[in-house]
This record gives sequence, C-alpha cells and structure tokens, in this order.
Amino acid sequence: MRSSLLRASCTTAVAAGLVMVTGGTAAAHVTADAPGAQQGGYSVVTFKVPTESETASTTALTVTLPAPKSARTEPIPGWSSKIERNEKSEITAVTWTADPGAPGVGPGQFQRFALSIGPLPTQEKLSFPAKQTYSDGKVVNWDQPMGSDGSEPEHPAPTITLTAKKAGEDEHGSRAEAEDQETEDADDSTARWLGGIGLALGLLGVALGLGNVIRGRRS
Repeated sequence: MRSSLLRASCTTAVAAGLVMVTGGTAAAHVTADAPGAQQGGYSVVTFKVPTESETASTTALTVTLPAPKSARTEPIPGWSSKIERNEKSEITAVTWTADPGAPGVGPGQFQRFALSIGPLPTQEKLSFPAKQTYSDGKVVNWDQPMGSDGSEPEHPAPTITLTAKKAGEDEHGSRAEAEDQETEDADDSTARWLGGIGLALGLLGVALGLGNVIRGRRS
C-alpha cells in the first residue's frame, strides 16, 4: 500500500514539475495580444517581450508587419522606435532599440511594446515574425509557425486572432478610423508647413534687424 502511494506521489510530483517547466517556457515566449482586433480594421497590438537570458538584457526588438497603411508606436522611456518601409513605401517592420546608456529589459524582466496599425488583413490568424537582440550580441528569431497538428515550435512567431468583419457598423468604424488617421497625418503636415513658414519669417526678421543696426552704425 505504501509503495503504491509512494509511486503515485512521485508520478504526481514529476507531472507537476513538467507542467511548471513547460508553462515557464511558454511564458518566456515573445507574444502578441490585440483584444477585439477585426479583419480589415485598426487595432493596437501589444508585444510582450521577456528576457530569457540570465546574464544579458534585451536591447532591441524588430517585428515584421503585414504592410499596413498606418503604423504608430507608443513612446517608451529609454527606448526609440523606427518604422521601416520598402522601396514601394510599404510599411514592413518596426524596430525598438534601447537608448544608449539605458538598461534595456534585464534578466527576469519583461517589457510591453504597443503598436497601433491598420487596416489589418482579412484572415483569421495573423503572425508577426520577431527578432529579439540581447546586449551580448545574441539574436533569437521568433518566426516559427505552429505545427500542422497544433503543436508549438521552440520559437513560435507572435500571433493574434482576427474576428470576421461585420457588415455595416464595423465597416463604418473602419472607415472612420482610416479617416481619423488621414486627418492626423494631414494635421502633422500642416503643422510642419506652418512651422517652416514661421521659421522663415523669423529669419527674415533677424536679417532686417541686423540690416537696420548696420545702417544705424554707418549713419
């Protein structure tokens, strides 16, 4: 009886240990989350990046994008971001890099990187192959697809699920989001244009002031 109980206890302990190990490994993956994301719509995708190394920090993250028309990053203290485009001006990736002197994501820590993008493609699953760079030069690619049998690979690509776009209301919402985005871009262009005019007028004023001073001295 005691032997049976001992064997059962050992089996339970081993099983629990395996669950903890596999759970810890899964938790250490780079993952993506976008609650309520819809096909053809705009959404905020949040990438959760844990540091698996015990001696090095995460100093950069590059995520491949599905060529959306719009992509905007959320400011993160100690980090800079860069939107990458191809020769056709299509948005292809975003890279977050720890600023010089910044600690990055240390061992035992994680960081969230939020990205507003759209419109999203019309498909059920959307993957974002990612590249994680450490301070010691090590690079880990999170770009492997799920197995045909549903098994998870060693380095799965961050993936989100997109719900089907509903008729009417959601289409209107997507158009409204697109219009808002275009308005923001137009406002940015107008602000830069007005700023340039202001700078030019300021320089002209300085030049006229110097001219008056020089003429006054000559008089």
